[in-house]
Amino acid sequence: MKSYFNGVVLSSFLGKFTSVRMVSKKGSAISFIEYKLLEKATDSFHESNILGEGGFGCVYKAKLDDNLHVAVKKLDCATQDAGREFENEVDLLSNIHHPNVVCLLGYSAHDDTRFIVYELMENRSLDIQLHGPSHGSALTWHMRMKIALDTARGLEYLHEHCNPAVIHRDLKSSNILLDSKFNAKLSDFGLAITDGSQNKNNLKLSGTLGYVAPEYLLDGKLTDKSDVYAFGVVLLELLLGRRPVEKLAPAQCQSIVTWAMPQLTDRSKLPNIVDPVIKSTMDLKHLYQVAAVAVLCVQPEPSYRPLITDVLHSLIPLVPVELGGTLRVAPSGPPADSTIPSGH
Repeated sequence: MKSYFNGVVLSSFLGKFTSVRMVSKKGSAISFIEYKLLEKATDSFHESNILGEGGFGCVYKAKLDDNLHVAVKKLDCATQDAGREFENEVDLLSNIHHPNVVCLLGYSAHDDTRFIVYELMENRSLDIQLHGPSHGSALTWHMRMKIALDTARGLEYLHEHCNPAVIHRDLKSSNILLDSKFNAKLSDFGLAITDGSQNKNNLKLSGTLGYVAPEYLLDGKLTDKSDVYAFGVVLLELLLGRRPVEKLAPAQCQSIVTWAMPQLTDRSKLPNIVDPVIKSTMDLKHLYQVAAVAVLCVQPEPSYRPLITDVLHSLIPLVPVELGGTLRVAPSGPPADSTIPSGH
């Protein structure tokens, strides 16, 4: 595997550890990293090194030899579900290599605990950037569009270029990680499934409130359009700076989709609900275009939602060239004019 990670050739990094063959669909060899090494690298999993928390454990920042920083996900696998998610994630990520999917470096085990080692994403998650202490202040309009484009590219790879296709099943802002340059990468593949799995429609309902597509919630029907719905919710988070579900009262919650939908299609109301942080940095025409894409993605009827490829092509003209799109931004003044390809 010749893949670059923070300027280090991964093959030489992985060569330091015991390489063992795990059961994998394509028989990929995955590096096993000694538990003691991870224990030392995380200062015995000290709470000061916690980067985030998930359903089955925490993610820690770790410093390995050669001053290389990585992220270590610690999973309590005493339950069958946690063990299954660990195996699923390692199995899938060992065969997925894409600039917009987080890079798997290795794994470890100790008693009932399992560990997955990834590249470190310095700017943590989109969720933390948008809803944490900074409230999105580091994310300009163009940076948010870049993150949306990167996320779409990662999803397109899963849906269109993996064989069999992969449905992420838990796309959300906390599973979109950002590196030092705010390049976005999809993470957390514990719930992901391959399209065509025999038990696809008999899966235990999983996902996160606010991101789960209505047809999956109501009928258990899961397709790549379920990921497109979740992407639409993330796009709304980027536009509005709001969480996907907000508490109105102790027993009352409101989804961002229900709240925003009537205003997203009203050009006079839309600018008033945009995240105040980006109001002065955006081109109104581009705002209307992105809102139209978001509206299509969160349609209740999956057949009305676009394919992620269509979404990708509609976002490329809105992202500056230096951030991975095709938009040429004038040295001063508002962004140059651009249009969404017809038919979306």
